[in-house]
Amino acid sequence: MNNEDLWQASLARVQLNISPANYATWFQSTKILSNKGKEIKIAVPNNFSKEWLENKYDKLILSTLHEIDNKIKKVKYEVIHSELKTKKSQILPETIQSEFNEFKTDKYTNLNPRYLFDNLVVSSFNELSHAAATAICKNPGNVYNPLFFYGGVGLGKTHLIQAIGNEIVKNFPNKKVKYIPAEKYASGIVTAIRTKTIEKLKSQYKSIDVLIIDDIQFIAGKEKTQEEFFHIFNTLYEKNKQIVLSSDRPPQSISLLEERLRSRFEGGMISDISVPDFETRLVILETKLREKNINFSKDILEYLSNNIKTNIRELEGALNKLIMYQKISTEPLDLETTKTLFKDIFSKSIKTCSPKKIIKSVAEFYDLKEKDLFNVSRKQEIIKPRQIAMYILRDDLNCSFPFIGRKFNGKDHTTVIHAYNKICKEIKEDERLEQEINLIKQKIYTI
Repeated sequence: MNNEDLWQASLARVQLNISPANYATWFQSTKILSNKGKEIKIAVPNNFSKEWLENKYDKLILSTLHEIDNKIKKVKYEVIHSELKTKKSQILPETIQSEFNEFKTDKYTNLNPRYLFDNLVVSSFNELSHAAATAICKNPGNVYNPLFFYGGVGLGKTHLIQAIGNEIVKNFPNKKVKYIPAEKYASGIVTAIRTKTIEKLKSQYKSIDVLIIDDIQFIAGKEKTQEEFFHIFNTLYEKNKQIVLSSDRPPQSISLLEERLRSRFEGGMISDISVPDFETRLVILETKLREKNINFSKDILEYLSNNIKTNIRELEGALNKLIMYQKISTEPLDLETTKTLFKDIFSKSIKTCSPKKIIKSVAEFYDLKEKDLFNVSRKQEIIKPRQIAMYILRDDLNCSFPFIGRKFNGKDHTTVIHAYNKICKEIKEDERLEQEINLIKQKIYTI
């Protein structure tokens, strides 16, 4: 396998793990510069991309390359300007390249014009959320304010909230609409404090008519960021400006979120987006293919729908991989070829649920360190997640009570039995707890 084929195969797998927007931003202008067997050097267009790939995606890139060639042990990045500019079109097939070029983010609103209500598949898993979203587009600021969506990774939250922004821009061209990921918002606050321009930044936010923030859980634990957002939120709310938020969990489940913010988030409408069923996943794939004017056989689409159950983004990534294969291969795409292309990925996903991953996912969900779950602590913020981890280990992996006790620093099996029975009982009485555990399981079983 030459360098170009190796990198194309890697990019196809990377697409399954990140959003199309992030893929276009960070991977579009990259290539393998050199391959020394154990070490791969990747060419990137600028220092910012180099730093971002090193800090954010290095583990993903290395593991992906290693899966294809197990001799690869290390990845380095080097800034190469001119060569990447002249050969940019070679990085991706024309169909994928043109798609990225067609949908450029608006520099004023940060909205991607690709995300519309027209190409959003609506079914029971997101029907209520869609209804609330379309309602505020008719009268922003006066119904469902704030509007808070939550759900697992890759279920279409970003599509939905950006569709709101694009619809309001169309209906009310004079309104100032701004979409921003919470991570970028927090980074902007830190920079403004450091450069002593915080008042200017707050003034800019307070002039917005529709503020849309994605992954708001990211600001939890960041005291100054939460404080500034609290004041921005209040100003916009008092002026009847629309606020739309998304998160991977409901407000009451966001650990380290200030109570005053939690109460404000809960003061509007909260709507969950659940996992789509098989039929809906099939419709999503068919819709995406119609958008791209491409046809695949029904058995291929059913195969993907059966194997990717918890993540719409992964469905689209898998589809893009097949489109890429069809573009660069002379062989026709059939079900057997599809199974071969996804053999390693799907076989690996079956094994993704392990005691280690369950404990890691529970800790991450509640913004804890894994070691916190093993500490001897009677704090409620530790006890509850620990009991939930024990419950999932028993319920999903059928681990024995003594085994679970040993995993948690040798706790007696009666303690584990108590934890399991307690969560079983509370799930029946507490809908919120059931939702939390479902979100954790989505995180665990995501490919």
